[in-house]
Amino acid sequence: MISSMTGFGKGTAQNTHVNVEAEIKSVNSRYLEVSLKLPKNLQSKEYEIRELIRSRIKRGKIILSLQLRKNGLNNEKPSLDKESVQYAVQFLKELKKAAKLKDKITLDQLLTFQDLFSADQSEELESEFQLVREAIEASITELLAMRNKEGEELSKDLAMRINNIQQTVAKIEELSRNSAQENFEKLKERARQLLGDISAYSDRLDMELAILVDKADITEECVRLNSHAKFFLESLRQSNEVGRKLNFLCQEINREANTIGSKTLSTEISHYTVFIKEELERIREQIQNIE
Repeated sequence: MISSMTGFGKGTAQNTHVNVEAEIKSVNSRYLEVSLKLPKNLQSKEYEIRELIRSRIKRGKIILSLQLRKNGLNNEKPSLDKESVQYAVQFLKELKKAAKLKDKITLDQLLTFQDLFSADQSEELESEFQLVREAIEASITELLAMRNKEGEELSKDLAMRINNIQQTVAKIEELSRNSAQENFEKLKERARQLLGDISAYSDRLDMELAILVDKADITEECVRLNSHAKFFLESLRQSNEVGRKLNFLCQEINREANTIGSKTLSTEISHYTVFIKEELERIREQIQNIE
C-alpha cells in the first residue's frame, strides 16, 4: 500500500527526573529533508537523531521538535562558570558607564544572565537520550500510521481515476475499429471536392488515402496506454516508495494520449483524449504527495 508524505506524530517518554516530548511532522518533498529543533543539551546527539529518522522514513520534508522538562531536583552538581561571570560583570560595568549610572552591580543583575552555571551531565545525558529515542520512535510510529492512512485514501482515488481512463480507452478503441472505412470515405470525398473528377487516378488515390488512414490508426497507442494504466494499478499495491514510478507512468500515459489526439481523424476520440489528460492532471497533483 502506498504512503503519503503528509502526516503528524507525537510521542512521550519519562522517568522520575525528566519528561520528554517529541513532535514530528512531514510534508511532501522530492528527497528526504530533516530539520531538527533540539534543546541545547541534545545538540551533540543531532547525528544520532537524524540517523534514527532516516532508518524509518525515506522521503519527505521532516520537522522534529523535542522538549525536555525536568521534574524537581536531580543529581546534577552545578559549578560556577567563572569566565561567564567575568563576562557578565564586565558587560554590566560598561552598560552602567554608558548610561552614567553609579549603582553597584547586584547579584540579581548577574542572575539575569544565562549559562553562569555548568554541570557534569554526561551520565545523565545518556540516560535521558534513551528516553529521547523512545519518544522519537513513538512519534515516528504515529506519523507513519497517519501517512499510511492518507496513502490508502489516495490509492483509492488514484485507482478510480485510472479506471476512468481505462474505460475511456475502451471507448476510443471501439470507435477506432468502426472508423477506418468511414475515415477513408471522408478523405476520398474531401479529395473529390478539391480535385473534381478523380476517376483518372482513382487507383493511385485509393492507395494514398489508405496510407493516410493507416497512419491515423491508434491501435498501438491504445495498447501501450492500457499497459501503462495496468502497471500503474499494480504499483499502487506495492509497499515500497513508488511516487517517482507513478510520476513516470503518468508521463507515459500522457504521451500516448497526445499521440492519439494528434493522429485521430475523429472529433469524438479527440474529446475523449481531452478527458484522459484532465484525469491525468488530477492524478499528477495527487502523486506529488506520495512517498
